Amino acid sequence: MKSFLKGFAYAGRGIWFCIRNERNFRIHIVASAYVLWLGSSIHLTRGEWAALLITIAMVLSAEAVNTAVEKAVDVSSPEFNPLARAAKDAAAAAVLICAAFSVAVGGFLFFKPELWDLIKSFADQPLKAVLLAASIAVSLLFIIFGGYKNKAK
Repeated sequence: MKSFLKGFAYAGRGIWFCIRNERNFRIHIVASAYVLWLGSSIHLTRGEWAALLITIAMVLSAEAVNTAVEKAVDVSSPEFNPLARAAKDAAAAAVLICAAFSVAVGGFLFFKPELWDLIKSFADQPLKAVLLAASIAVSLLFIIFGGYKNKAK
């Protein structure tokens, strides 16, 4: 049982490593937060929530696997090697594919009349617009400066 629980600790440490060291992971986390907020604002169905959560999980997982591949390749091939580059490029391609299709899923889920009502509500409630702008500023700070620069990457 103890080793089972340690597995969760290791996974948590991996997530924390990605947050601290990978700007793109932070970008995906911020995008996920806004998408989850948007989903709750336009009242998605259970099926739409399932599609959204699976899509978010795929993008974050692909980014974590990309990080793992990059770090493993860096350790195993510190000098330039075309196969090492191919491995890194293929891992990055997996993230790109997931991210591109997540945008398509978002298009299917969010482009409906409720979205336009939400957008109009920002004109009617300026405080809401100010809070959104402030959250975007904080999000940008998190993306740019949110990582802990670990010297022993």
